[in-house]
Amino acid sequence: MDILRQIQLLRSEINQHNIHYYVQDNPVVSDSEYDELMRKLEKLENENPTLIAPDSPTQRIGASPLSEFQSLDHRLPMLSLANAMNKDELKEFDAQVKKGLGLEADIEYAAEPKLDGLAVELVYENGMFTHGSTRGDGTTGENITQNLKTIRAIPLSLIENVPVPRILEVRGEVFITHTDFKKMNDKRLEEGEQAFANPRNCAAGSLRQLDSSITANRPLRIYCYAPGIIEGVTFQSQKELLEMLPKWGLPVNPKIEFGKGVDFLMGYYEKAEKFRNELEYDIDGVVFKVNSFSHQDELGVRSRSPRWAIAGKLKSQQVTTTILSIEASLGRTGAVTPVAKLEPVSVGGVVVSNATLHNQDEIDRKDVRIGDIVLIQRAGDVIPEVVKVILEKRPENTTPYVIPASCPVCSHEVFRPEGESVARCQNMECPAQVKGRIDHFVSKGCMDIDGFGTKLVDQLVEKNLVKNVADIYSLNLDQLSELERMAEKSAQNIMDAITASKKSSMARFIHALGIRNVGVHAAKVLEKSFGGNLENLMNADIEALTAIHEIGGIMAESIINFFQDDTNQKVITACLQAGIQFDEVEPIQESEFTGKTFVFTGSLEKFSRKDAQSMVEKLGARASGSVSSKTDYLVAGPGAGSKLKKAEELNISIYSEDEFLELIGK
Repeated sequence: MDILRQIQLLRSEINQHNIHYYVQDNPVVSDSEYDELMRKLEKLENENPTLIAPDSPTQRIGASPLSEFQSLDHRLPMLSLANAMNKDELKEFDAQVKKGLGLEADIEYAAEPKLDGLAVELVYENGMFTHGSTRGDGTTGENITQNLKTIRAIPLSLIENVPVPRILEVRGEVFITHTDFKKMNDKRLEEGEQAFANPRNCAAGSLRQLDSSITANRPLRIYCYAPGIIEGVTFQSQKELLEMLPKWGLPVNPKIEFGKGVDFLMGYYEKAEKFRNELEYDIDGVVFKVNSFSHQDELGVRSRSPRWAIAGKLKSQQVTTTILSIEASLGRTGAVTPVAKLEPVSVGGVVVSNATLHNQDEIDRKDVRIGDIVLIQRAGDVIPEVVKVILEKRPENTTPYVIPASCPVCSHEVFRPEGESVARCQNMECPAQVKGRIDHFVSKGCMDIDGFGTKLVDQLVEKNLVKNVADIYSLNLDQLSELERMAEKSAQNIMDAITASKKSSMARFIHALGIRNVGVHAAKVLEKSFGGNLENLMNADIEALTAIHEIGGIMAESIINFFQDDTNQKVITACLQAGIQFDEVEPIQESEFTGKTFVFTGSLEKFSRKDAQSMVEKLGARASGSVSSKTDYLVAGPGAGSKLKKAEELNISIYSEDEFLELIGK
């Protein structure tokens, strides 16, 4: 047998064993036998380097460490899900779905466990894995292709027993099983290394390693669950897609079920409460999706979440412990939050020593006191909170807790506005608030000043070198070099990072300012709506702001209040005078398309989806991923499927790519 044939057979055998292990959960060889096959393949390829192929199992590791992750845009946004906290909210979801579809018959749903891992997107072109990314902000993620290649459960090329699409984007959740996590931690402890806290953090941290060889040593797995853009193959439902993915070699959770109506939702929800503790991985809920893709298209999406899916949150795991003390903490907005210091206790695999008490009203309602034995839970499986006090076990001589009348950091008066539950420190120069605002301002999603960590912020504020975010741009090399543990080279690197941050985007700057209720997405919406003109935004009134799609009344009031504040105006002026400049943004043009909705479907050949979105947004229109009665135009390329059919049924104007370009005057 010739060498090429031997190599091809070994690759095929190894890939098939990966399918048996990760997709079918039915390994047919031992780990040592698998490793021996890999060694044979590596030996043959090393002796014949011209025969090495990019999709060979040996090519999962080998890329040089990265200096940083590059950004990748999702062609179809990776939306988050709205939550249902109980059965009544699931019933309401089913009622809203029926109403949105105008149907009385039971709706068919897909149900699956909601894994507590890290969401990623895999992209295959003509069957080959080309790149992958994190979810990021839903629009843009980080390019972690090299790290994803190290995960054996992810095929580097799709099995071609069935036709493969020209483009396949598939979303999945990367996770670590309990067994693998324990083995890994036991080994780390034996080697004198620190154990990881929990599987979720370990999985997330492993995928964000700049050196993929580190990721390769972590026992990561994946379950795929949703499509992005697919070109060349058409699916009518979630079920059809999930039945096809394993045939291509992509793992799918075996706990996924399909059924009709609200009774199915209730039944699976109850079942999940029982099987969650038997699973080999952590889940924080269940996900229900309308099965039919045409129904999904008709229901459409909100700004951040689809109307056709919901996450049903399971009951939080609860334990009892003792409150050792209660301390008031301060956030960057001046909010005073009481925090219970607890006797450390494990909740759902995580050791908890603090729990939020939210505010004075919550403390009074639950009558929480120092020394109480309390029931705690991880709310939404994330933030620990006190559920209730075990009054029968309350020690004698306890007294009610009252939030201090003065700030725990600066001793300034604490004020609680009438009608609000949160007390706030009114001192804008309070060190804790200053530190919090600066930490936020320099963070990666904001002005992204590399090396400007929390310890540096603490020193600068405590030495009175920085009183507000604008002061960052007045720092000099000598001031930084004199700080504790700051070598001249490190100081120079930070100065360079400060200089680099002056060229940014208006969206980043808006987000960095920390305006209440304005996050990353809203900042981008404001940037586009005002064409990158900060002055116009600062002078905008309530009517101008609420006229913008996705900007509501509460957010608009926050924006106006922030920009009307004299102190904030001075800080912004100082930042601009220090040299901060924004990237140019083409202003949205008023046109006949203002407020209209476009949907693009099929294999676009004249332009990319990203380019199409940009073109319509410049005309004051918006691009949507789904067809509904609110769609004004559908642009169809070759291979258009269910969206085209739906548009025809709704009598929506349909255009080819050339007709679309002519329509908008391109």
